[in-house]
Amino acid sequence: MNIDQLSTPTLILDKARLSRNIEAMTARVRDLGVELRPHLKTSKSADVARLAVAGNAGGITVATLSEAEYFFDNGFKDMTYAACIVPSKLERVAALVERGADLKLITDNADVARAIQAFTDAQGTTLKVLVEIDCGEHRTGVLPEGPELLEIAAILDGARSVSLEGVLTHAGHSYACRTPEAMADVAEDERAAVVQAADRLRDTGYPCPTVSAGSTPCVVHARDASGLTEVRPGVYMFGDMFHVGLGTRRVDEIAVSVLASVIAHRKDDNQLYIDAGGLALSKDRATAAFEGALDCGFGLVCDAHTAEPINDLHIESVHQEHGLVVSSDPLPFDRLPIGAKVRVFPNHVCMTAAAYDAYQVVDSDDDGGGTGIIDTWGRCNGW
Repeated sequence: MNIDQLSTPTLILDKARLSRNIEAMTARVRDLGVELRPHLKTSKSADVARLAVAGNAGGITVATLSEAEYFFDNGFKDMTYAACIVPSKLERVAALVERGADLKLITDNADVARAIQAFTDAQGTTLKVLVEIDCGEHRTGVLPEGPELLEIAAILDGARSVSLEGVLTHAGHSYACRTPEAMADVAEDERAAVVQAADRLRDTGYPCPTVSAGSTPCVVHARDASGLTEVRPGVYMFGDMFHVGLGTRRVDEIAVSVLASVIAHRKDDNQLYIDAGGLALSKDRATAAFEGALDCGFGLVCDAHTAEPINDLHIESVHQEHGLVVSSDPLPFDRLPIGAKVRVFPNHVCMTAAAYDAYQVVDSDDDGGGTGIIDTWGRCNGW
């Protein structure tokens, strides 16, 4: 099947771009001297995961238990569930562990730690837990110097059927940075915070085999990874327009796009509409954080065959199933007649991809220029 034969909107994944992005990150992490535990919350795809772990330790990161179950069913055992666990989910976790999953949990709460202790005492299933550290984002996590760290560690380490695995952090505030230097500074703050926490655990006599950090901006720009054992970037695989604004991906490295069709012209207004709106693209306006051409509205409009931007065409606004395309120059209506297809590079690929249950895979390194569908890769959704 050719890309022109696909119904729209649909999700396109360029395997060649994906592979290059993965290879570059694998080399980067190897240079840092740590292990790569790729975060799969963006792709939610076993096919993508198999490429991402190649040449690495093999562990992955997930954001939901649905992902953990899906990846386990597809052959992945070593997983970190990087969202604070709540007691009501422990039965579901234990079911996975009893099936053979090596699933690590995280918590930042002493009461939850006690609930894990009580659950494992009653259930008899050994659970692995890391303490989450707040390195400056102030979302979840305990301060590395705070008393809560040692309180939680004492509860977990004292439980008969709990293994204290170490510490984990995430510098989500790296996405608020606008220069490589600022991202490198946040990366160093992240490293210092989680290493400080690890040192406190070890100095107090607690085990700390895992010291985990790393968003895509931090891993790309980190000056040093001393004291870390692993990093967990994820969006690097696909890229999106927000990462173009950050400078962590180029437009020609974005691997995922939404294929859409032109459905209406408004020539007097120099506008046209496509059949990809808020549901197909998401309503994330992340690129509004940037000035000028880096702000592409709700997505950058590209040629369906070459995936190259068409002038400065972008999605100015979205309705549920309509996307309004505008340009500072006269729109190329002859090039984009009704029914013509375009690709849209999204602002926030995680949000955009969540609307779809599969990727239509192309390969821009093929002789056909990336227009032939070489495979369909499934993905999981839900929680």
